[in-house]
Order: sequence, then C-alpha cells, then structure tokens
Amino acid sequence: MISRRSVTLRHIGLWIGIFFALYPVVWIISASVNPVDNLAASRLIPEGLTLDNYRGLFDDPLVPFRDWLINSWKISLAGAIGNLALAALAAYSFSRLRFRGRRAGLLGLLLVQVFPQFLGFIAIFFTLQAIGEVAPGFGLDTHAGLLLVYLGGAIGFNTYLIKGFMDTVPISLDEAAKVDGASPALIFWRVILPLTRPVLGVIFIITFVGLYGELLLASVLLRSAENFTLAMGLQQFSLSEYAAKWGALSAAAILGSAPIVATFLVAQKQIVGGLTQGGVKG
Repeated sequence: MISRRSVTLRHIGLWIGIFFALYPVVWIISASVNPVDNLAASRLIPEGLTLDNYRGLFDDPLVPFRDWLINSWKISLAGAIGNLALAALAAYSFSRLRFRGRRAGLLGLLLVQVFPQFLGFIAIFFTLQAIGEVAPGFGLDTHAGLLLVYLGGAIGFNTYLIKGFMDTVPISLDEAAKVDGASPALIFWRVILPLTRPVLGVIFIITFVGLYGELLLASVLLRSAENFTLAMGLQQFSLSEYAAKWGALSAAAILGSAPIVATFLVAQKQIVGGLTQGGVKG
C-alpha cells in the first residue's frame, strides 16, 4: 500500500508543478490589465485594472491586429486542411497499395523530417521568388506562397502517423468492398476514411496549432504588415517603437492564444484517444 507520506509528497510535487505552469499565465494576464506599461514597475496584482490595452489593439490604425488574427486563422485553416488531405492520401497508398519503392518512399518521407526547416530557407526563398515571376499570386509576400511551403512541412510525420492508424483497420473490410465492386478510391472515401476519423481529427488540430504559431518561415516569406500572421505581429511589439508596450503585447498574446487553448480543452480526449489507438496494431 502507498503510505500517507508518499501521497503527501506527490501532492506537494503536483502543486509545485501547477504553480510553475500557471505563474507565467497569471503574470501575463495581470500585465494585460495593468495601467503601468513597465514590467520592472508592475506588480502581480495591479493597483488598478484597465482594458485600454485591449481597446488599443483594435483602435490603433498603426497596428492592424484584426488583420493579423484573420490572416493566421485563414492560413492555419487552409494549411491544416490541405496537409491533412495530402497526408491521408499518402498514408492510404502506403498502407493499402502494393508498389515498388513503397518502403523506401515511406522511410524517405521520415528522413526529410530529420532536417530542421531553417536549413532550406535559402532554397525556399529563391524558389518562391522564381514562382512569383511566373505566377505572382504564389510568390513572395503572398499567403498562397506561404501555404505551398506549409503543405510540405509535416506531411512525412502526419503520413506515418495516419498509416499506423490505417494499419489497424482490418483488410477484410477492403476485400468485402472489392467484392461489391468498389474501386480503391471508393474504398478510401467510404470505408477507410470514416474509420480513421479520430486520428484525422488529431492531425488537423496539431497541424492547425503548429501553423498558427509558426514564425520562422512566415518572417522570411512575408514582408507587408497587412500580410503578417499573428506571430509576426506580436513580434512587432518588441521591436522599435513598440519596445515598451508590454501591456499591449500581453493583451494581444491572450486574445491570440484563447482560441487555441479552448480548442485543446474541448478536444483533449480526442487527441489522447487518437494517438493511443494508432500506436498499437491489433
């Protein structure tokens, strides 16, 4: 049996972990409603509360905060849907179809994920620059061009994860569908895809959140302030004339992160279930 002392120590460790996890969140919430726009002089519990930092985000003509939010949602949503579609099609091919180079192709996709994204910044930059000369809508400083880069960013890992889940679907279902005259495409849409819905939801949420907070690629490929994503916009608060506006930065961070936190709270069971179900075949 577990002793009372052991239980007490576990509870103490748990509360210490909770404190370290929530302390930065409480501090940034306090800074967002603090009238003192100085971290050195601010307190955890401010003397006065104000919403001016939140109002300033939407009233300041020099800060297109609303555009940054819309851009992030648009790019993240389109990128997550496109990435999910490509990864699901690739996973179905590796899981169900038999062709030469299937194993080598899957290992190649995983090998590409080993190298960090910033190793290809120069190649990506010049590639989009060349594409922009032919199709300006997909070149530099365009959301479409950034989406082209995002679509290939995590397909390897997502393909491998979805394939592991598809391998748990019995082959007998495919064979029964073939007896009824279904084609491989029809089997994918009507049989495999509905049964892999949990892992597809996990991939969509993880990809969406990852693209929503991505900064490195966006800062290289986007230049105009109206095209900035939320992550790039938040960076501007710590540069040049916005160096001292910690209250506005805190308010922008809270408004930008609230939808992501809500998504995780709502879908946390689906995330855990989708990952664990695809981890064991049987």
